[in-house]
Order: sequence, then structure tokens, then C-alpha cells
Amino acid sequence: MSEVVSMEEIRAISDRLGVDLTQIDLDSIHLPPGDDLGIPSDDEDLLEEDALEEDQGFGNILVVDNLPVVPKEKYEKLEGVVWKIYSQLGVIKEGGLYMPVDPETQKTLGYCFIEYNTPQEAELSKEKTHGYKLDRSHIFAVNMFEDIEKFLKVPDEWAPPEIKPYVPGEMLLKWLTDEKARDQYVIRSGGDTEVLWNDARQMKPELVYKRPYWTESFVQWSPMGTYLATVHRQGAAIWGGATTFNRLMRYAHPQVKLIDFSPGERYLVTYSSHEPSNPRDTHRVVLNIFDVRTGKVMRDFKGSADEFAVGGTGGVTGVSWPVFRWSGGKEDKYFARIGKNVISVYETETFSLIDKKSIKVENVMDFSWSPTDPILSLFVPECGNQPARVSLVQIPSKEELRQKNLFSVSDCKMYWQSNGDYLAVKVDRYTKTKKSTYTGFELFRIKERDIPIEVLELDNKNDKIIAFAWEPKGHRFAVIHGDNPRPDVSFYSMRSGTNTGRVSKLTTLKGKQANALYWSPGGRFIILAGMKGFNGQLEFFDVDELDTMASAEHFMATDVEWDPTGRYVATAVTSVHEMENGFNIWSFNGKLLYRILKDHFFQFLWRPRPPSFLSKEKEEEIAKNLKKYSKKYEAEDQDVSLLLSEQDREKRKKLKEEWEAWINEWKLLHEEEKMEREKLRDGEASDEEEEYQAKEVEVEEILKVDEEVIPFEESQQ
Repeated sequence: MSEVVSMEEIRAISDRLGVDLTQIDLDSIHLPPGDDLGIPSDDEDLLEEDALEEDQGFGNILVVDNLPVVPKEKYEKLEGVVWKIYSQLGVIKEGGLYMPVDPETQKTLGYCFIEYNTPQEAELSKEKTHGYKLDRSHIFAVNMFEDIEKFLKVPDEWAPPEIKPYVPGEMLLKWLTDEKARDQYVIRSGGDTEVLWNDARQMKPELVYKRPYWTESFVQWSPMGTYLATVHRQGAAIWGGATTFNRLMRYAHPQVKLIDFSPGERYLVTYSSHEPSNPRDTHRVVLNIFDVRTGKVMRDFKGSADEFAVGGTGGVTGVSWPVFRWSGGKEDKYFARIGKNVISVYETETFSLIDKKSIKVENVMDFSWSPTDPILSLFVPECGNQPARVSLVQIPSKEELRQKNLFSVSDCKMYWQSNGDYLAVKVDRYTKTKKSTYTGFELFRIKERDIPIEVLELDNKNDKIIAFAWEPKGHRFAVIHGDNPRPDVSFYSMRSGTNTGRVSKLTTLKGKQANALYWSPGGRFIILAGMKGFNGQLEFFDVDELDTMASAEHFMATDVEWDPTGRYVATAVTSVHEMENGFNIWSFNGKLLYRILKDHFFQFLWRPRPPSFLSKEKEEEIAKNLKKYSKKYEAEDQDVSLLLSEQDREKRKKLKEEWEAWINEWKLLHEEEKMEREKLRDGEASDEEEEYQAKEVEVEEILKVDEEVIPFEESQQ
């Protein structure tokens, strides 16, 4: 190829040769056929882009082998059977099913090609139908079209595989080994997303990682803190690492709006909603369940928004979120969704319905899983002469463990205790006149024989229930109740003295500015928070001692969140308010440690911790011998305290030096102006006020003179 010459060089050559370029018709010059003389065409970039668009690969095409070999007259029937099987697993392109025919015998060749819209649909179909038994003689062998070339290159003779050296991956939980036992949190403000250490000893955060425009909508930690998920127009991504945040996996899902992890972090559910072409139709919903580590789509669900809008508290475009609710524990064994008159429970081994059918429950309105056991609680409202009821169902046997009929029910809400020991059902009932309602609680003791149920009514059963919360890992719960601007807060225990099988009231706090309850993850401590209309009132309460530790305020606070250890609390003002955006970090007993202001503040999320590997007995032993373990940390705290004191001394010293420098500068200026002052004081040199005598001097000053002419006649009179 010839060397490319720039236009500047051409002008220089033409000037040297005395050639006037303006007199030359460049359009009349033609290059030899097939030769561009090293000058690229302006259209080449476009041609390259078109080539890239055409080269999409064959990742969305399947090859299905071991089909029956049929004559021409049975071709359409076999084609219909294959279409019916594979169209259930994804959208097949128009003309996307091709079954070759032998031109001589006019019989099919025993295989076909299927082209889906996306590679994800093709992968799912391969996994679901490989080994599918059409009849005794025909078991499908399904492969990706892209793999055929790989199979053709398999050598005839076996050779031992090359053993690659083991390369250890990054330790994704390295942050848990922090010597200072600090926790991390993520914040979003403006276009920036930051992960920070909560360095409470230094009373300030320490930056771990910062990235502008890391996400297009929000970020979310996985339930055990291993991954940080980001959301983009093309799909979702997870990030993690030992010392920084690297992208670990992408999950393709265009226009994704919501995501949800399974409790054990094995699966990721993504959701998108698409506007219909016909305005009369409802939005089209797409849900994908990905394997977190491999990025494969394990199962997808598609349909109208109406199909996913049953039950729950509502989400986007009327869809209740999360659509799928996972059974408790790290196994991620089951997930379920509610439909019209059914609860569909799936198992993750095959991602199909348990026993290939849903649980039929007429008029079922809501359900929830036990946090620790495969037990479902269902709520069915009244219908005709049938009373409302709450049922407990064991999975996978679908056996009903317990049922409680409820009468005159207006509404019902279920609250599981974090260990799955108790279930509280808040029941709003109509009075006899049907003009008003009152509230009571049905308390299920799940772990006890025959699951006994206890009824609890407040002292004033007409009190409105504003908030309810179980103590994590404990036996107590708190209720905010009352219709006054200052409602009451009551604490109850599922134990009564030596009787562990009876509920008892511990105390009632009268007239509190609170409408939300936030228990510490470790129990015992709780924050009585006054959000929205109460403008961020905070009361830090010790339930063991039934005593208020501190009262404070974070004006206009929108969020309150405990760190996973229960040592610190974050309160935040997000961008729903235009002023005072940012967050405060408090100690568990209500001491303000530090405050960070951030414009356009959107999110604050503590990084979750995985469950402890210590047994309950070991934890009790550590608590018993805490003084022995705490000596090390007390010494470290003292070192930090001395360091902070030294820093304070340095700060004060610097301020003093700045003050003295300013005084010296002022004295120098004062000396320079001495002559001017003497002149103004008629030669007096002293600046001491006591050396002067104060004299009062009267000064007359004519402000205005008016002249008035008086007529002569008037003066004679």
C-alpha cells in the first residue's frame, strides 16, 4: 500500500512546483480499479459498522437431534410437535424452525434447527430439553449450533487433558478481616457512588472505592455482602474483590428496572416492564432468574402485568415486588409466587413446580415464608359464608400444619420473627355496626408442639396500630398504637416470668413522638423514630433496662438503618428534600459521632455481614468472658484516644499560631498608623485612654435659614 500524503504536504509540493490547485478539477481524477493508493474512503467506517451488525454469531440457534425420521405426509405433524415443545421455552423467530429433508427419499433426516430471538432463550431450551423423551425410541440430543464446529475438531484418539495450574481467585470476603473490625457502607450522591469504611474511632469515614456514574438507577448489596449490584439499561452487573471492586459478572436484561437476590446469593431475579403497542393492553413483564456465578438464565417468566399483580404491596406498573419470594436459609431451595387462586412453589433443582402443579387456594390474598424453615403462611379473606383464615403449609409435602379461622376481618398482615420461632398476625376486625374497626393479634408459637395460638388485644382495643416490629433473634416485640399526635409505645414478651408459653406486657411508654420502630440487629436496643410529620425525632431505648439512653433529632430524616453488628446507626436525609441532604452516624446509645453533608443524596446502605459460624454456646462463652477479650481493644481505643488528643493539641496549636500571627500583623499596622493618629489628636502621642480628660464642648451649627416678607400694613397694626 502506498504512503498516505496529507493535504498540507500536497499544498507544499504544489507551491514548490508552481501548480495552482484551484485550477485543478479533483473530481475528474480517477484511481485505478481496485487501488485506493492508501487513501481510505469516507464510507469505510460505515461499511465496517454494517459488517459488525451482521456478524451476530449463532448463539441463538439450537440443533435438536434424534427426531423421528418421517415421510413427507407426516412432516407437518412432526413440525407441529417440535414447535409446541420449544415455543414454550422462548420466542422462535419467524421461519426459525427448519427440518431438513432427504431430496431422494423425501424423508426427514432426524434433526432440526431452531432459531430463538436471544441466546439466553436458546441456552434455557437446551438445558430443559436435552434428554427429553419423546417416546421410547427418540430421546432428544440438543446442542448449540456454535458447538458443532467444536465437536468436529475432536480427535479420533483420546489424549489426556492438559492440567492447568490452579490460580486462586480473589477473596471476596476479605473486608471481613479488617483489623479494626469496621463495617462498610455505600452511598450515592450526584453522579458518584462511594464505598466507605465507618471509622467510628476516628469519627470520620475512610474511602474504599469511588466511581462516577457506576449505576444508572440504584445499587444493591447481596444479602450476605459478597457482591454489590448495579443496574443499567442493558442489564445488571455484580462487583466485588479483595481490595477493590472489579466487575465479576454481567446479566443481560434490556431495560431492567428491579433486581432481587435469593437469601443464599445463588440466584438473581431481574425484572423489566415494556409498554404495549396497543394502549388498551397492559404492560408486558419479563422476569429472568440468573445463576449468580455463571450468569446463565435458569428460568424466565413472561406475561402481562396483570398476571404478576396479585398480592403484595405493589411495585412498578401495578406489579407486586418481589414477584418471587424465597424460602429461608442459605440453601435457596424453593421460591414461590402468588397467582389468582393459587400459590406456585418452584424448586431450584429443576426450576419447575413442585409435583408439577400449584397449590390451589381459593381467593388467597397474601403469603410469606418462614425466615428459617420451608413453611408458608397464607392469608385467605372472607368469601360468602366462609370465614377468613391463616394457614401454615409445609413444603414440599404441602401438608397443612395449622389453620386459624378469623371472623369479621377487614384486613390482615403477617410478621415473622427472624428465627422463625413466632408468627404474629395483625387482624383488623369490623365492629358489630361495621362502621369502624379494631385490631388484635394472633400469635403462633411455631416451634412448639401443635403450634399453639395466643390472642392478644391491647388495653384499648380501639387504638390504631401504627407500627409493629419483632426483636431480632429474641422473644419480644414492640407496638406503636393510638390516635393521638403523640401515640403510645408498648413492649411485650412471649414469655411471662418462669412461664415461657404466655405473652406478657413489659411496659407502655406514653405520648411518644414516634411512628416507626428500628430494632438493633442484636436485639435489646431500639430506636423510636418520628419520621415525616415528626421531623426526625429519635429516642434510643434500652429494652432490658426499660430506660431511655438518649433523645436526639435529625431534622427531616427519611431513613434510619442499623449497621449489621448493632454498634452504629445511620440516619439520612435523601433528595426527596431539597435541603440538608446527607447522613449522620450515631453510636448505639445515641451519641452523634460524625455528620456528612452531600448534595443530591440518594442512597445509604450498610454492607451486610454473613451469619456467624460461631455456635450459640460459643457466643455465650465469649459474652461471659468479654473482659478477657476486651483488654486488647481497650488498649487500642486508648491509643486512638491519645492520637486524637495529639491531633486536637496540634489543631489548637495551629489555631493559636494563626491567632498570634494575626495579632502581630495588626500591631505592625497599628505602629505604621501612629503618625496619622498623632495628627488627628493634635500632636498627642499616647494611645492610653486614661491619660486623657473628657470635655464637653457645645457646638452651634446653623442647619437652615428661611427668609419671609411681611406686608407693611400688617406691621402697622
